[in-house]
Amino acid sequence: MDRLRGALDFCIRHQTVLGYSIVSLLTAASEHIFSSVVFKCPCNSANMLYGSVFLLVPAFILLLLGYMVNARTWRLLTGSCPSEKCCNCSPWGTCSRYCQVLVPVTARAVVAPLTWIAVALLRANFYACAASGNSLIKDLICKDQGEECQNLLLKIPCDEKLSTKISSEFLSLEAQSQLIGWFLIASIMTVALISTCVSRCCSPVSYLQLKFWKIYSKEEQEHFEIKAKEHATKLAKINTNCFFEATDPAPFQTPSNEDWRKISFLYTFNSQEQYYSMIHKYVNTNRGNNAKFEEGGQNPTVLGFVDEAHAIESGF
Repeated sequence: MDRLRGALDFCIRHQTVLGYSIVSLLTAASEHIFSSVVFKCPCNSANMLYGSVFLLVPAFILLLLGYMVNARTWRLLTGSCPSEKCCNCSPWGTCSRYCQVLVPVTARAVVAPLTWIAVALLRANFYACAASGNSLIKDLICKDQGEECQNLLLKIPCDEKLSTKISSEFLSLEAQSQLIGWFLIASIMTVALISTCVSRCCSPVSYLQLKFWKIYSKEEQEHFEIKAKEHATKLAKINTNCFFEATDPAPFQTPSNEDWRKISFLYTFNSQEQYYSMIHKYVNTNRGNNAKFEEGGQNPTVLGFVDEAHAIESGF
């Protein structure tokens, strides 16, 4: 039992890293299946199109899925374009707010697409097919060797032994693909490390306070979920009973549309008035009626978990 509890604690502490790892492993497994079972290079003039589609289109689909499953995307968009608000919105302010959120969302969404491309490049099947039909590659490898060399190049993905018949100083298509793949992986890791360091350096709070904040956020989410379920269950029972018994409902306090809207705002950090969530800010500013509630602030990437976790708990 203690081992199981220790394993669960480890998973909770490292859920972000484990999540990225699982996504990457699933993406790599999917690429292997596509490359081994589905992909069949035509070995003709359609090589470039066919190989590029398998290399890039699944990556684009994974990028779209990354946006769709990210909770902050829907927290940003939900209720942001009603007709009564559109006329009063500042285009520049709206664009700035969207960009602040979309940058970290995009950083998470590109994990699966980049994994697909990197693994595909290391396996070299897609690249070899696409490159064999690329006019630039043809000109480099088959320079002054005539049309026969170009025809052999198109058939290399179907018969690797043909590459020995093309005398060239350039690396083979497989070697080119693998070099690009390793360069891409190294670039991704470098950018990830630099961006993480910058994000932590720009954090408005210290390391231990950030740790406390994450604990508070998790507990608030759990209590919100429990309370919301209890409240919704009571309201559902009252309305159902009144319907079947043809009676008038007793007064029942439930948050107004304006209350829901206020706690659904994207979280912004203000060093002068520090709150750990929009609910925390709401209850400490006279139910959001204090002028301080409308004050904005920073929305650093390192605090993105505040909005994201609430949306996840709400099922978005």
